[in-house]
Amino acid sequence: LNVALAANNLSASLDSANKLVITTTNDAASSTIGAVVYPGAGTGTLTFGAAVAPVADAGSQTIRANLVAQYNNVIQQITTTSQDSSFNGINLLNGDDLKLTFNETGKSSLTVKGVTFNAAGLGLASLVAGTDFLDNASANKALTLLGSASTTLRTEASALGSNLSIVQLRQDFSKNLINVLQTGASNLTLADTNEEAANSQALATRQSIAVSALALANQSQQSVLQLLR
Repeated sequence: LNVALAANNLSASLDSANKLVITTTNDAASSTIGAVVYPGAGTGTLTFGAAVAPVADAGSQTIRANLVAQYNNVIQQITTTSQDSSFNGINLLNGDDLKLTFNETGKSSLTVKGVTFNAAGLGLASLVAGTDFLDNASANKALTLLGSASTTLRTEASALGSNLSIVQLRQDFSKNLINVLQTGASNLTLADTNEEAANSQALATRQSIAVSALALANQSQQSVLQLLR
């Protein structure tokens, strides 16, 4: 029976009540079953007439063609977005690697590996109207590819997020180190004007006292010499 029905994109089966159920296998168009001839009561052979070619539903095909156009537009946007995702001449989504150096000697560094995540790199391709999205099988195939691409993107997003966390930690460390060095340099070079003025006045006073003491000593020496004469 199924051999005879196959020409009409149909298949037959028995349900739980042993009733004959005929199901279409054509999602793209309607199909008319050929004439069924049964000889009469009792035993006999069930025969089918010539198969009628499936008739495509024009409205359905227009909707599917629009879906193909929308899908292709999204695919094109994926490609252009990946090409435009560059900064300072480096595009991690177009195969470029990014090397980050964390110290002045270059011994501490991190290399972020780039990927090629245009449509082709994600395993996606444009569809053809009138060929793709005609039935459930072709639609499910596209959904499978989209699911695989989504998984790939999530995996790479996780890797980039991990690298971002490392860079942020090193950035915070470098900022704290810079603050410590700047504070130390300020302590070495900047002075308290009030304190320095007091120190200068004290030095001037000491010098004045020293000069007066020397003058007094010299005067006393001259007086002693005069007495000895």
